Amino acid sequence: MRKHLAVATVISTGILATLAAAPAQAAEYDSALKIRAAQYDAPGRDSNSCSSGNTRAEYLTLKNYSSRTTVNLRGYAVKDAAGNKFAFTANHYLQPGDSIKLRGGNGTDSDAGNVVYRDNCNFMWNNDRDTIYLYKPSGARSDVHAYSRSANDRDGNGYISFHS
Repeated sequence: MRKHLAVATVISTGILATLAAAPAQAAEYDSALKIRAAQYDAPGRDSNSCSSGNTRAEYLTLKNYSSRTTVNLRGYAVKDAAGNKFAFTANHYLQPGDSIKLRGGNGTDSDAGNVVYRDNCNFMWNNDRDTIYLYKPSGARSDVHAYSRSANDRDGNGYISFHS
């Protein structure tokens, strides 16, 4: 009887350890809104001039991976490793499966065009490596991805996909 109890204790302990470890790994995937991809290095020579620069060509694609739930971006925030931040202050609704591009530079936000501008002509993402954080309105992390040009961008075009 003691052998069975000992085996049950070991199995139970193993299951509990697995369950305790699971939320940390699954935390990235418990949110419908995720970072789909990043054009972290805008094509051409980098210039963050509002009138003639290429910061509009740097963008982050966010996607609603839910099959049923509409996501309002108001209150979500995007940050980089250095603490640069953009917060969605207006209502932008993403239907299930929809995506939106968060672009640098100035422009007119458009739900129909699935685009939001940061209204900042400085680049946000580093061209060599960075970490992109996406936070829910509650402050909980929705998604995070670290990248480096050498490890993640094999063709060197400045674009990386994170989720399909």
